[in-house]
Amino acid sequence: MLEGFLVKAIGGFYYVESSSHVIYECRARGVFRKKEVSPVVGDHVEIELDAQGKGTVCTILPRKNSILRPPLANLDLLCIVSSVCDPQPNFFVIDKFLAMSEHKGIEPVLLITKSDLQSPEEIRRIYRHAGFRVFVVNTMEDGDLTEVKELLRGKVCAFTGNTGVGKSSFLNRLAPQLALKTANISQKLGRGRHTTRHVELFRLEELDCYVADTPGFSTMDLARYDVILKEDLQYCFREFAPYLSDCRFTGCSHTVEKGCAVLKALDEGKIEPSRHESYKALYEEAKQIKEWEL
Repeated sequence: MLEGFLVKAIGGFYYVESSSHVIYECRARGVFRKKEVSPVVGDHVEIELDAQGKGTVCTILPRKNSILRPPLANLDLLCIVSSVCDPQPNFFVIDKFLAMSEHKGIEPVLLITKSDLQSPEEIRRIYRHAGFRVFVVNTMEDGDLTEVKELLRGKVCAFTGNTGVGKSSFLNRLAPQLALKTANISQKLGRGRHTTRHVELFRLEELDCYVADTPGFSTMDLARYDVILKEDLQYCFREFAPYLSDCRFTGCSHTVEKGCAVLKALDEGKIEPSRHESYKALYEEAKQIKEWEL
């Protein structure tokens, strides 16, 4: 058996990188289909090699986390990319990514692009107030990405956000050797064309890290994957934490109740209104989930 790190999956083939950074093309054992599990990018796996150097994925080692959309495992960092405009920032989408990250135990950060077209100050203020690290990435000179590079060092990271916000463009600035494809925003539809067709982890040798450029998302995609139950949602908004134990009633939904400490904090300006609006929308979604759907 050889242990390795799964860096790409496409068309039923799995590409596994060994500790010496040799990549082996593999197929998966049929037993995974019977168990209704599949290896995903980011998995630590055990493989067997045949005489021709082709591999078979035999074991998926325990995961510390995984997400379904995109299919990735063992992430340390989720970099949520949002443009200031073209397309306009969708706060609900950003907040759902953030909530999902918190739920999965993945550290989220927000990267803001296209600040040359419009001021990023409002979006930066909202999310710094909520307790997240925020970087305005497109204003940096090519030689001045030190802070972001240190953030990525030694980690497995995914870059995600709505299509057209500049994920691939930023990664190309960060690591030009990747030469990831980019596409312009469709003026008719107001969104970008998908330019990433599969999930793949790219190793950045100088930072000893792996980054994934993932396909674009839509609100519809987000509504279908990685369900957060309404009872758990309050713990996915980190700025609620200081107030949760002070609510008058056990099982408070933090939406309308009298004596709710979260709503009091909202009224006092300690919680951003847009964040609470996203929470309420996600709570209403979660209320509609039927037990059989889980």
